[in-house]
Amino acid sequence: MGKSGRQTPSGVTVVVRPAVDADLDAVGQIEDSSFSDPWPRGGFEPLVRAPRCLFVVAEEQPGAAIVGYSIARWVEDEAELLNIAVAREHRGKGTGGKLLDEVIRSLEERGIRHIFLEVRDSNAAAREMYRSRGFRELSRRSRYYQRPVEDAIVLAWRRGS
Repeated sequence: MGKSGRQTPSGVTVVVRPAVDADLDAVGQIEDSSFSDPWPRGGFEPLVRAPRCLFVVAEEQPGAAIVGYSIARWVEDEAELLNIAVAREHRGKGTGGKLLDEVIRSLEERGIRHIFLEVRDSNAAAREMYRSRGFRELSRRSRYYQRPVEDAIVLAWRRGS
């Protein structure tokens, strides 16, 4: 996977590239500020080199600040999007969509035919982003999230849909 970039209206280019160990502090900060029940920072380290795992970051250039990340894993022709997050000050600028597009493209290159994920019922912006990329509601997981307690909506994407 190479770098892919697109310039925003502010003249900043966001590049999506594979994560490296040096990115993990920034990833941890984005995680902590994005989720009420964040992953521990040590949970990210093994994923940088894990087989059947796609861990990418969105990097702002110039400046090279990490502004988002995404992690997916796969088995055979099915993948799960484990996490996607964008730094607060960069939300609403297309970075999440850019990350999602790169994840879908990279997984398709690996022969993935189905992608699954969970999203908070109340996260309307994320649900709309997923819907715009072809994800459809599959089911609901009652009380899946604990801080605060909330249902998860299980979404599924199928290649060619």
